[in-house]
Amino acid sequence: MDNFILPVYNQRGEEIDKVSLNQEVFDGEINSSVIYQVVCMYLANKRKGLASTKTRKDVSGGGRKPWRQKGTGRARHGSIRSPLWRGGGVVFGPHPKLYSYRLPRKIKLGALKSSLNAKLKEKNIIILDKLELKDFKTKNFIDILVSLNLYKKKERPKRILLLVDRMDEKLKLAISNLSFIDINLAKDTNALEVLNAKKLIIFKDALHQLTERLKQLK
Repeated sequence: MDNFILPVYNQRGEEIDKVSLNQEVFDGEINSSVIYQVVCMYLANKRKGLASTKTRKDVSGGGRKPWRQKGTGRARHGSIRSPLWRGGGVVFGPHPKLYSYRLPRKIKLGALKSSLNAKLKEKNIIILDKLELKDFKTKNFIDILVSLNLYKKKERPKRILLLVDRMDEKLKLAISNLSFIDINLAKDTNALEVLNAKKLIIFKDALHQLTERLKQLK
């Protein structure tokens, strides 16, 4: 099968059509440098930077000199909250810090394009025609994963990213109990999400959205 043609499955796991991938987007090129930059940015943006220690001015007490300067035979000290004392302040300890930063939009789109090409090369992209759930039971969605050969009861499930063209409340409720599944709109997904997933399920309409978004790189 050509790399630029993928089968389209229905929710019963049957191949019902084929779709040609846009060769401007799915060109097989993987830019590791761009992926590295963008993944570092997303991970840095997730950092809270809340670690904080008290310096000698923040520690309570220690307002008076512990003993007089001279004549005691002991070393001179001005406060029991000195960093030299147990319970004193911390020298050069961490303080709240903002780690987040931004990269140009084209670099982020380039990383997304490269990550999708990596998944295509690994044959880990599945195109789904559409999904119709009668109710929001998790069991019904598990049955669909079984049909697509993505879930086996005695095996540890692989992390799956589901890319949709619009959010469906029934679908969100059906997968809410499944910790190994992430869902996002195709227009909002990023390289880190794609790389974290082992398998990528893309709705046919979402694939069109994703392609149009990445064609802006040209």
